[in-house]
Amino acid sequence: MSILSLFTDLFRNLNQQRLRSFLTIFGIMWGTATLILLLAFGVGFRDQTVLNMRGMGDQLAIMFPGQTTKAFEGYGIGRPIRFREADAWMLKQQISEIDVVLPEYSSYLQISYGEKRRNSSVGGVYPGYQDVRNMYEKQGGRWLNDHDIREQRRVIFLGNRLAQNLFENEDPVGKSVMMQDTPFTVIGVLHEKIQNSSYSQQDQDRAFIPATTFSTMMGTDIINNIIYTPKDPAMAENIRDQVYEVMGRKHRFDPSDTDAVGIWDTNEFWAFIDIMFLGINGFLGLIGFFTLAVGGIGVANIMFVVVQERMKEIGIRRSVGAKRHHIMGQFFLETFLIIGLGAGAGYAIGWLLVQATQNIPIKEFVGAPYFSPEVGLIAFAVLGFVGFAAGLLPAWRAARLDIVECLRR
Repeated sequence: MSILSLFTDLFRNLNQQRLRSFLTIFGIMWGTATLILLLAFGVGFRDQTVLNMRGMGDQLAIMFPGQTTKAFEGYGIGRPIRFREADAWMLKQQISEIDVVLPEYSSYLQISYGEKRRNSSVGGVYPGYQDVRNMYEKQGGRWLNDHDIREQRRVIFLGNRLAQNLFENEDPVGKSVMMQDTPFTVIGVLHEKIQNSSYSQQDQDRAFIPATTFSTMMGTDIINNIIYTPKDPAMAENIRDQVYEVMGRKHRFDPSDTDAVGIWDTNEFWAFIDIMFLGINGFLGLIGFFTLAVGGIGVANIMFVVVQERMKEIGIRRSVGAKRHHIMGQFFLETFLIIGLGAGAGYAIGWLLVQATQNIPIKEFVGAPYFSPEVGLIAFAVLGFVGFAAGLLPAWRAARLDIVECLRR
C-alpha cells in the first residue's frame, strides 16, 4: 500500500467518525500542551532560582569568625576567633586549589547627602570583589581600582537603591557624600541585579570603599569575613577541610571545631539545586506523561475499533500475499499519524501558552516558563513512547487475525 493511499484511508476513516476522531486527537493535543507547559515552568523556575542565587556570586564561600567550642592545646572553649587581612593572603598561599581570596571589612555607618541620611552597611573591599560578587556598575560610573587601594582614596561605590534614596533623580557620580565626617566622592552606582540572599545586607542598599581606606579610617586590620572561590567547584569540600586545617594552626583551635570558623559554601547549594530541580522537573514531567497517557489510551481504543471495522480488508490483503509485518506496519503508521496530528496542534498550543504566561505577577520568584530545546526533545520522546504503546496491541492483534475469519465478515 502506498503512502498516499494510507493517508487517504486514514483521513477517510477519521472523517467517518468525526466526533470520535476529534476527541482522540484532542486528548493527545491537550496532553502534549500540558506536558510542554509543565516542563517549561520547571525550566523557568530552575533558571530563575539560579539567576537569583547568582546575584550574590558564583561558586562562592564566605568565612565568618566564630568562637571555639572544643578545648585545644591548653586553650579553653568560648575563645573568640578574629580574622585579619593576613589570614586571607595566607589561605591563598597555602591552599593551591583556591582561585580567589578576598578579605572584607564591614560596618554600619551613616551616609549623608545634604539633608538626606541613611544608615548602611559599608564594605571595605579590593577590586577583585567586583567579579566574585557580580558587582557591576551603571553606565557612566566605575568600580574601585588599584589606584584607589594604593592611594587610600576617599571614593565610594553606592548600591542602586541607596543612591536613589540619597540622590533621587540626580546623577550621583562625581558628587560627594559624608561618612564619618569625611567627604567621599561617588565613583559609581550598582547596576540593578536580582539577589535573593545576602550575608549582611542586600547589595542595592550597601556602599563600598577601598579596603585600605576603611582600615585607615577605623584604625584596624581586623576584618569581618573572608571570601574565596575554588578553581574547581568539585574540590569545594576538600578546600573547606584545608581551610579548617590552616586556620586551626594559625589561631590555635581544633580543625574539627566548625564553630570556630563558620563557612557558608554556596557550592553546596549549586549541587543541591541540580538534584532538587531534577526531582521537580521529573515530577512535573510525570504529571504531563500521565495526562498524555490518557490521550494514548484513547488512540489505542480507536485503533482497536479500526481493526474491527477493517477485518475484511485485512483478510483480503493477507490472502493476496501481505505479510504480518506489513499489517503491523500499516496500523503502527496510522497510530503515529493520529498522534502526529494531535502532537502538532499540542506543540503549537503549548508554545502559545508559554508565551502567554511570560509576564506572570510572581515571575521574580518562580520565573517565566521557557520553551527550551530540552523541553521539546523530552516531549517528543514521551510522544514516541506513547505512540508505540498505543499502536502495539492493536497492530499486533491485526497481524494475528485469522485470514478465513476476516474474509467471512
